Amino acid sequence: MAGSRGWDWESGEGLLRLDDPGEWDAAFERGEERLGTAVIGLAFHCSLAEASPRIARAMRLPDAGQRGFAFTAAGHAARLNRELTPELYAALRAEGPGGVAEHPIRDTLTFVPFRKLSPWFKRRWVYVAVRDKLQAWWLRCVYGIEDAWRAVGGHRS
Repeated sequence: MAGSRGWDWESGEGLLRLDDPGEWDAAFERGEERLGTAVIGLAFHCSLAEASPRIARAMRLPDAGQRGFAFTAAGHAARLNRELTPELYAALRAEGPGGVAEHPIRDTLTFVPFRKLSPWFKRRWVYVAVRDKLQAWWLRCVYGIEDAWRAVGGHRS
């Protein structure tokens, strides 16, 4: 159904411009299919307080694709607001790294100041920082050994 403000729930056109939380709520009640897409629009155009409960609700949609868009919206919210609400922290933590929440978790760790992170995210930040540093050291050692091996004529690439 086409909205008067340029969004069309049937085709999905314009939903990334959705700026009316009430319209999203009404669409949820009607059982519209593109709620995850629309919640990205809310993340871009509404306050975190307005968007957060709708993003969290969209993270529980039955359609996996639309749930994925809701997690994308959480990542956008972290980037744009430099913080998240307790309900979004909880939803991302519940989903965990390695799946649909991987990129939003990374966005949160990148864009939200450490002091604003929830305890789980603080631990995750430390884990990722240490892992990345160890991986960088390991690669430097491997590349150094390869360079030394080439210098002594050990193999030709």
